[in-house]
Amino acid sequence: MSLVVVGSVAYDGVTTPAGKVDRMLGGACTYIALSASYFTKTEIVAVVGEDFAKEDTELLASHGIGLDGLERVPGKSFFWAGVYSADMNDRETLTTELNVFATFDPKLSASQKQQPYLMLGNIQPALQKTVRDQMPNLSLVGGDTMNFWINDFRAELLETLKGWNFLLINDSEAKLLSGESNLKKAAAAVRALGPKLLVIKRGEYGATLFHENGFFSVPGYLLHGLKDPTGAGDCFAGGFIGYLASRGVNAETASHQDLARAVVYGSVMGSFCCEEFGVDRFRTLTRDDIEARFEEFRQFTAF
Repeated sequence: MSLVVVGSVAYDGVTTPAGKVDRMLGGACTYIALSASYFTKTEIVAVVGEDFAKEDTELLASHGIGLDGLERVPGKSFFWAGVYSADMNDRETLTTELNVFATFDPKLSASQKQQPYLMLGNIQPALQKTVRDQMPNLSLVGGDTMNFWINDFRAELLETLKGWNFLLINDSEAKLLSGESNLKKAAAAVRALGPKLLVIKRGEYGATLFHENGFFSVPGYLLHGLKDPTGAGDCFAGGFIGYLASRGVNAETASHQDLARAVVYGSVMGSFCCEEFGVDRFRTLTRDDIEARFEEFRQFTAF
């Protein structure tokens, strides 16, 4: 069994108070897949251009990520560049060049269509729905969205969400999608749209899971040094769905304990991502490192 991840594989240029990198491997699909690969077999569906570097392909392959769905076409890969604020809670986009990603048409193999787990990165809701509709045997499916889709493609997004078991968004997106300013009311309204499992990410302040039996909150991990928050939310998503897939969890039988642990593993993976620029932390990160930080979370949340 595999987790199929659909989204962007890209290059980023990032400036933070810790430094500047003009070009580094990025994209939601990349971060999600790398994070999830520590827990379960993972395959990606994405498109890149002729400029996609051999060493980046090798990094993904070294994590056991299935690359049959990584389509290479003429042109340049998706490129984004931005600058982060002094506290890294906000960022300004300098450049967005969709390039080959502008015509991305996800193509699933016969094998991928039969897989039980699907994570949909931040792409147009209609594309997300097209992929989901091709996979009849899903145990768990969900994804991400953003303000742009909520504001400008609302009807399309609402139709897409009807087929999801989980949604991962930040607090401002939850309020925008629901029309509620109170986070608990916002969560209830969003869950009524389809995804019964909702994780609201709150950056350095942690994350909260809402489900039919209540909610579970975890604080953010306090890092000694923060270099680059790019991809942290996607790494959270990878840890979350990766752990659930490793446990064989399905939407109907997911226990509170499994869901809570998934949120903690998501937080762990997001915290590691921030320690280096781009995907660099995943070049040295081990499962032992992950389990040690998981235990730290257990200890500092026990009372």
